[in-house]
Amino acid sequence: MASFGLTLANRGVIIGAVTVPELFDMAKRGEDSGAFSAVWVGDSLLAKPRLESIALLSALAAVTKKVQLAVGCMATFPHRHPALLAQQWASLDVISGGRSWLAVCLGGPNEQSPAQALEHKVMGIKDTERVARLEEGITILRKLFHEEKTSYKGKFYEFEGVTIQPRPVQNPLPIWIASNPTGLTWKDGASAPSPAVEKGLRRVARFADGWMTNKVTPEEFKSQWTRIQAMAKEEGRDPAKIGTSLYHNINIKEDRKVALDESKAFLDKYYTSNFSMKFVEGFTTAGTPKQCIEELKAYFAAGIEHITLRMTSWDQTGQLKRFLEEVAPAFV
Repeated sequence: MASFGLTLANRGVIIGAVTVPELFDMAKRGEDSGAFSAVWVGDSLLAKPRLESIALLSALAAVTKKVQLAVGCMATFPHRHPALLAQQWASLDVISGGRSWLAVCLGGPNEQSPAQALEHKVMGIKDTERVARLEEGITILRKLFHEEKTSYKGKFYEFEGVTIQPRPVQNPLPIWIASNPTGLTWKDGASAPSPAVEKGLRRVARFADGWMTNKVTPEEFKSQWTRIQAMAKEEGRDPAKIGTSLYHNINIKEDRKVALDESKAFLDKYYTSNFSMKFVEGFTTAGTPKQCIEELKAYFAAGIEHITLRMTSWDQTGQLKRFLEEVAPAFV
């Protein structure tokens, strides 16, 4: 069933786009409207500083009752010790009554920015370890969430007889992977080399309960999703049990160019970048309500089950109001 998520710009508190009370109000308004099934936040330590994701989601659990509470993507996942993260995330799941939604990712390489390189250095990992740490971390989390006195021996972590409490409400607790190797944010949307793309898609097919992507057209999504489904069968998995989601942006204005210009300014500030307009267009639904409705419907028609939207505007609450009044009713 097609659904929308609301992505709160938790880095917006740092760059002056939104206040903490406004974030809470947006979450409550989003839930009360019935238009959103989930509220999402982002994650970063030094590369793109923001309110810490688990702390914010825990606070949101106190001001919401029904929506799922999601992180997409947890870019610091390779930095976090799985045992501590297992307890933190299980606690969030208990506090929220089983509403947590975890989407992990690799984060960026050193070449993305000096701040990203510093982040890896401070946390004591090599950026070349990110893939292996992600795969090992997912494997460990699944054991710690649901097994008692569990043991593990891997490249980065080793332990025996560990039981994490509290247990998450969800059993099993899903772990998604956020990935689009054909549209790298730190390369202005350029694709990784073909072997890396294949490995990225295979990782989703092998490890993920769901796939979150971004910066794709509906046609590109269908092509990549078909490939992942075939790979999942090769891995002995049922593709029908792997969910799909799009991490996307929206800016609603009567003039599409004005909407895209504001989106570019917002994204440049948010990511400390200077994106091309082509990148912004691929990452953002922009224009009149009718234009936005048509584009979002095309994504759902391509097979995406969930689209989470961040308002790429300095008027976060105003854009949410427009979405709820002028776009969301078309999807009831």
